[in-house]
Amino acid sequence: MEQVVQVEQVSAHVAMVKIHRPEAKNALNTEVRQKLAAAFLQLNDDENVRAIILTGGETDFAAGADLKELANAETIQMMQRRTERYWQAIAQCSKPVIAAVNGYALGGGCELAMHADIIIAGKSAQFGQPEVKVGVMPGAGGTQRLFRAVGKFHAMRIIMTGCLIPAPEAYQIGLVSQVTEDSETLATAIKMAEGLAKMPPIALEQIKEVALLAEDVPLNAGLMLERKSFQMLFSSEDQKEGMQAFIEKRKPNYQGR
Repeated sequence: MEQVVQVEQVSAHVAMVKIHRPEAKNALNTEVRQKLAAAFLQLNDDENVRAIILTGGETDFAAGADLKELANAETIQMMQRRTERYWQAIAQCSKPVIAAVNGYALGGGCELAMHADIIIAGKSAQFGQPEVKVGVMPGAGGTQRLFRAVGKFHAMRIIMTGCLIPAPEAYQIGLVSQVTEDSETLATAIKMAEGLAKMPPIALEQIKEVALLAEDVPLNAGLMLERKSFQMLFSSEDQKEGMQAFIEKRKPNYQGR
């Protein structure tokens, strides 16, 4: 039996996590969420991995939660699931995460994509938070991450109407980073990930940490954190290597130290 979450080493420092549940449009059941979390925890601890690609199938990135698991659930059962544990493993990953999205990224699938740092979407991809159409609401960041990505008025329209957002519109409103031909989505993500893997890992980790905190802290606190992180990087070997390589007009060789 094939694994519902597959992990592949794409190149020396790039790993890919793929949701593989095509018979259910990659719906996010408990098994998928658990294995996604396990994969990200493992990759985050792997010093050889410097960038991670998150993807699904050619027609479905992830079409949402598995409603067969949820239809008859009661409040206490939903609380006891503690699914936030699984999402946190992705949200707290210190390495760059690129979502390569083809097809539908709906409900939990859209929320999953928004856990990434960069979203590359095929031009036929569609995003949305249609939970309201089945009597509920987003429960894994759809109201929070979407607001931060696209602003109040786009987010309210998407969440309250449950409408689908085609990739070109998603790009226009700031939900995705880049739109490609459907056949080029994964290749584009891999190329970008390989570029990130050549960057200094410690600097990328600090950039991600400081930039994400910017959403939650006052400007002055964010500026102070940025300044301290900038200064701290001058104690790294990678900083010395990067600046010396620039002066010597050669490519740097970053070691993550």
